[in-house]
Amino acid sequence: MSSRDGFDEFVATYERRLRQALTAAFGIDQGREAAADALAYAWEHWDRVAPMANPAGYLFVVGRDRHRRRVRDRRSRPVFDVGPERAEPWCEPALVAQLAGLSDRERIAVMLVNAFEWTLTEVADLWGVSKSTVQTHAERGMTKLRAGMGVTS
Repeated sequence: MSSRDGFDEFVATYERRLRQALTAAFGIDQGREAAADALAYAWEHWDRVAPMANPAGYLFVVGRDRHRRRVRDRRSRPVFDVGPERAEPWCEPALVAQLAGLSDRERIAVMLVNAFEWTLTEVADLWGVSKSTVQTHAERGMTKLRAGMGVTS
């Protein structure tokens, strides 16, 4: 039996969500890079990662922390390129600046819940917090986005 048993299944199950979460945190290109770093870490340390209660949440933190160490200016905002040459769906260009103006937790909650259609429970599990904490961040973020975009609900 290999020390990497279950790794391929883990990647098949969690890679997409890990990439989405880190993309919400750091933008498209940097989020993908952070997800790749996190999965490389998981491969190297699979014996420790595999038995964890929340390996995806742990790897989210690994990807986040490794990205932050690489980026000198921790106040840098994520980059969401919405040009027509991107494979991702086009969105209102003003939304990009508004998303960048949210706190990290607000932006990640808004994007995961509203753009990637995660449940509040799924985000809470990733972060290791209560569902109500995620709901608070998502609601605050949406309120700020609506105000910044001049949208009344």
